[in-house]
Amino acid sequence: MKILFAACAAVLTAVLGVSIVFSGPALAQAPASAIEPLAFHHVHLNSVNPSAAADYYVKAFAKSTTRTTFNGFEADKTGPLYLLFTKVAATPPNELTAPQDTIWHFGWNTPDSPAYDKNFRAMGLTIAQMWDGGPGDTDAKLVDMSSDVPTAPGGGFATAEQMLDLHAQGAKGSGRGGFGYLRGPDGSMIENAQAGNEERFNHVHMYHENPVCAELWYRDHLGATVGARGLPAPGEDCKTKLYNPPTFPSFARGGFVRGPGSASFGTISILIQPWPSGGLVSPIGHIVDHWALSTADLDKTVTRLKNEKVKFIQEIHAWGNSRAAMIEGPDRVAIELVEVK
Repeated sequence: MKILFAACAAVLTAVLGVSIVFSGPALAQAPASAIEPLAFHHVHLNSVNPSAAADYYVKAFAKSTTRTTFNGFEADKTGPLYLLFTKVAATPPNELTAPQDTIWHFGWNTPDSPAYDKNFRAMGLTIAQMWDGGPGDTDAKLVDMSSDVPTAPGGGFATAEQMLDLHAQGAKGSGRGGFGYLRGPDGSMIENAQAGNEERFNHVHMYHENPVCAELWYRDHLGATVGARGLPAPGEDCKTKLYNPPTFPSFARGGFVRGPGSASFGTISILIQPWPSGGLVSPIGHIVDHWALSTADLDKTVTRLKNEKVKFIQEIHAWGNSRAAMIEGPDRVAIELVEVK
């Protein structure tokens, strides 16, 4: 099926272990007071038809998204941020057509995700379905929602072996809540995940070889808020040696390695999944080109980050009626810094 992550499948088959462990010296933490306020500003996408792409997100998430333009770009406004679209001549690469980059997808929280899924189908939108079992499971099928899949004994996501048993027992998913995905304009991946009582854009989902290292980088250089769960103890570093086993639902037949971390900028989360093999490529030129943070004083932010030896992809330059620069984060993720006075 076209929705399989070919690059991911090879990684998943090589993954062993049931936990995350750390070893080595700890990373230094920058004083939080030294980091000026940074806010999530936009997600920048490449599109062969920016106007049509912008119209799509308003159609899919009409309660929280409005059509606009921003700084010369076709755009959508959703909550505190923008989706910006740059015109390109050919369909941009995504995880189906090129090596995996650091940005996997982005998404909305919705109050009733199965109802949204049903509405997406009624509108003729394309659902990116997931497998509910491994290649040796003759009962495995493609499903729209995680809630279509039975949970492991005791709760949580089930491994391939557990799914075999659950299918043999005739177990069913609850059909309530859960998450699913749209395959949107130009091949973009968009999540629909139930949470709260309102529709809102809430996250960009990343791959990182060492998720905890990435969490600490976002915290120490960009002032993101991270949870204490999974962070290394004193005297330990952040490099992952073992990963959780693959579980379902999954786009890859071998299952999906879950070990989520997160870093938040206000109400917007940067969610993180492990990519054990490394070798993630830059997202620049791909469907999701980069994401951006705003600062009230770009010169101050750039000076601080240069003092911290953060790599710059683009120096300060004019950006429409404002200014911007671009840095490279963990695993080559591109993060734009835009000045908003």
